[in-house]
Amino acid sequence: MRILLVEDDHPLANTMLGMLRDQQNTVDWLDDGQQALNALLNDSFDLAILDLTLPRVDGMDIVNRVRKEGIQTPVIILTARSELNEKLQGLNAGAEDYLTKPFAMAELKARIRAVTRRGAGVRCGGLQVGRLILDPDSGQLQVGSESAALPRSEFQILHYLMRHPDQVATRRRLEEQLYGWEHGAESNALEVHVHHLRRRVGKQTIRTIRGVGYMLDSKAAAEGTPE
Repeated sequence: MRILLVEDDHPLANTMLGMLRDQQNTVDWLDDGQQALNALLNDSFDLAILDLTLPRVDGMDIVNRVRKEGIQTPVIILTARSELNEKLQGLNAGAEDYLTKPFAMAELKARIRAVTRRGAGVRCGGLQVGRLILDPDSGQLQVGSESAALPRSEFQILHYLMRHPDQVATRRRLEEQLYGWEHGAESNALEVHVHHLRRRVGKQTIRTIRGVGYMLDSKAAAEGTPE
């Protein structure tokens, strides 16, 4: 899952980055409200964790603006503002959840799980397409009676494809899931990861859309077997 973390308290942000990346996420971090607004308007994320008190643009204004533009990226507001009115304002603006500082990392993890399960239609047993069941918490993939823990890169790709079955995922979108704004990936890295995934889920389950990217075929996922 690709997460945008917007937090100008650097020690707190570094702690959160460590926790979020340990959960197999790709995390991009910003500490400026205007940069965060630009990122949400022009880039694609699975979740935004957003402080309210930010330089240049307030977090509440960011939520209002992105929802006005029709962007439905789930947002968890993270702030020291504890008044009920502030909380209601954030939720009414379109945020999915609101967490008051100080907080326990375990609670943030639980809030993230709840928000992303709702948004992706993830069942308690995991994300399911046909015979494929992927547990976002453990990275465990079950294909029929076979089960295996996926390496981070394979998990990121399959997680995205299973959340968007029968939809074409461009190379750029999948590479963003893997690396965020970081650079330096080898040119054929995506193909290598997809090749390994196909050995697990079946060649026909992940289709190549020539010149564009890849697609998870839900019919093949229901009927096929790994090759």
